[in-house]
Amino acid sequence: MNSRDRFLAALNCEPLDRPPIWVMRQAGRYLPEYRELKKKRSFLELAQTPELALEVTLQPLRRFQLDAAIIFSDILVIPEALGQGYHFREEGGIGMDYRLESAKDIDRLDPSRIEEKLGYVSEALRLINRELSGSTALLGFAGSPWTLATYMIEGGSSKNFDRIKSLYYSDRSLFESLLEKLTKALVEYVRMQKAAGADAVQIFDSWGGIIAGDSYYDASLKWIQNVIEEVGDEIPIIIYAKGTTPHIANQAATGAKAISVDWTISIQDAARALPKDVAIQGNLDPVVLDTKPNIVETEALRILNSMRDRPGHIFNLGHGIHPTARIENMETLVNTVVGFNPSS
Repeated sequence: MNSRDRFLAALNCEPLDRPPIWVMRQAGRYLPEYRELKKKRSFLELAQTPELALEVTLQPLRRFQLDAAIIFSDILVIPEALGQGYHFREEGGIGMDYRLESAKDIDRLDPSRIEEKLGYVSEALRLINRELSGSTALLGFAGSPWTLATYMIEGGSSKNFDRIKSLYYSDRSLFESLLEKLTKALVEYVRMQKAAGADAVQIFDSWGGIIAGDSYYDASLKWIQNVIEEVGDEIPIIIYAKGTTPHIANQAATGAKAISVDWTISIQDAARALPKDVAIQGNLDPVVLDTKPNIVETEALRILNSMRDRPGHIFNLGHGIHPTARIENMETLVNTVVGFNPSS
């Protein structure tokens, strides 16, 4: 069984000799080859040039025996395609080129021709798919409508998310007009990634945990569900929503093939909350990769052993890998998972 088959079998909750492994944000600043490339090119150049996105996507696969590649891109390509560009602030964080201030600003957003506007993503996926030759699973991804809306309304990265929460509570009609546009764009975007060779798409609801629990469904999850209802029969969808562990059973009810959980919950407890036909992904604390190889092995085995009787486990981190992760720790993690035998 090759890596692609292993990953797809895990999504279907089939029993396996070991779980597949990939790592969120697996390409990036912890790799010296990425840092060298970044000296010459900006992040946006890397993401928007298909040949460079191919190179960055493949860098971790050249080092580690991972079962899936995830395209090097950004969730904010969708706001950009709608007409609201983004950049990286000198002091850190993301800045939108302007902030959505009014109904007129939202009306001007154009969710048409997503495939045309984001053709560089499609071309990168085709290049990666050709390079992988069916041996390794290829993942696309997208931001959830709610998470994208936070950046668009706040004007970039935010500490308190005051403006998006205020819009949700005080002008539900205007809030929903924005989320409807984002949902429409995401449906086309997911289909585009499928057509370009993606085996599955992960939806990142990175800021799902900042809205009050009673409002999570209306603010975020129902819009993810709308996307899945449109495309879930065409391509497997994985949901990752940071800080939303009380809602994982409801996330599974959307029709997602897998739920990715953060490190704040025991993965056994998370698995018990999910139906047996929904895969679970996770959930090593990324900080562990900043420590020592023996600690990495111990913590990885703890998760692996707790899931040995649960088909449909995909090993991953509980969030994206840190720039401070050590190469030898990543090597230990991959070797531990690849060498794990559930029956021993």
